[in-house]
Amino acid sequence: MRSGRLAALAGAAFVAASCGAPAGVAGVSTLPPTPPPGGGVTAATDDSQPGHIVPPPGDAPVRVPPPKMSPYTYAFPIKGCKVSYSRKLLVLPKTTIWAAKGCAFVSPVDGVVQEVNVKNLWTPSTDRGADREGRFVTIKGEDGVLYLGGHLDSVEQDVTPGTKVKAGQLLGRVGNTGNARDTASNLYFAISWPAEPQYWWVRRGIVPPWPYLDAWDDGNRTVSPRKDMLTLRKKLGATPPCTQLCGSSSSGQPTPTPDETKPPTKKKKNGANDDDVVVIPL
Repeated sequence: MRSGRLAALAGAAFVAASCGAPAGVAGVSTLPPTPPPGGGVTAATDDSQPGHIVPPPGDAPVRVPPPKMSPYTYAFPIKGCKVSYSRKLLVLPKTTIWAAKGCAFVSPVDGVVQEVNVKNLWTPSTDRGADREGRFVTIKGEDGVLYLGGHLDSVEQDVTPGTKVKAGQLLGRVGNTGNARDTASNLYFAISWPAEPQYWWVRRGIVPPWPYLDAWDDGNRTVSPRKDMLTLRKKLGATPPCTQLCGSSSSGQPTPTPDETKPPTKKKKNGANDDDVVVIPL
């Protein structure tokens, strides 16, 4: 009898303990976690969106400079002005960089001035090929490449053959001399290799320049045309014959293509050639 009463009391105590304790697995607490001492860091919440966790602020992104592509440093040949140019062949492998009259034409690389023409000798009656760039300056870069800036309105007084120049140094001002007299002002920009003046068609452009203009404007200032120049010179020879726009036009009046008479217009996104024109704001 006594043993039965003791068993009943033990059973009642077990039931009471079970009802008073939270349900769960033995050894695992179901109580909410206790905040760490000292107010440890926890994820913040956005009060405007219940239950949304806001990640903690991180460090600012690290800007990585473009890789160094050559030992030479280049500058875009027009400084301080809005410009535009076409990324395609316009009769000759050169670029017409459209810019306002008087904009600064600067040396694209460290080098030495090779040729300077301060007289606008071109006339439509003769249309001599050697005169078509009007006032111009050529630079033999330290990379061995020749750079031409033509149709200039003026040339700086201290820019003479043999003058050493630095990338970004002012050489002249944009204009429309030469056979550009009836067009908007622009810079005739060409890349080739050094040749004697009588081979004027070489300086007029052999290496397509727009990939390098793109790179220099994008900040990749060590992208060099030297490799392409050497490849083409080996293929064509140091003094290749003239093949494009070599003599005077039969009528005495040059007939430039429409792309060479006015600045190109950037086409809309649904246009087929949306990327043919690069516009660089001031």
